[in-house]
Amino acid sequence: MTVTIFHNPACGTSRNTLAMIRETGTEPTVVEYLKTGWTVPQLTALLARMGKTPRDILRVRGTPAADLGLTDPSATDADILKAMAANPILVERPIVETPTGAALCRPADTVHSLLQS
Repeated sequence: MTVTIFHNPACGTSRNTLAMIRETGTEPTVVEYLKTGWTVPQLTALLARMGKTPRDILRVRGTPAADLGLTDPSATDADILKAMAANPILVERPIVETPTGAALCRPADTVHSLLQS
């Protein structure tokens, strides 16, 4: 099974999710998104697979989201996506993608539903 985790090694939930994936015997593709960044098309496709909106995966705590006006109800999806592409820290983590779907794995146990074939 092909598994990709969009990972922040400084995040305990992300580290736990990565460990849960590896416990199944699967070695995932690990994308350290803070280093590689995001593109708007990449995020748009991932959100479509997740059935989520940009606001659903917007990380507010420890980020400039409020300062950028992204927590304001008037902020559009396009505004949020553009900001996420410019500031990868604005994307909540970890996100896991498998052939069965994609999900924000908070809490980490959420990953189990993606790993069932």
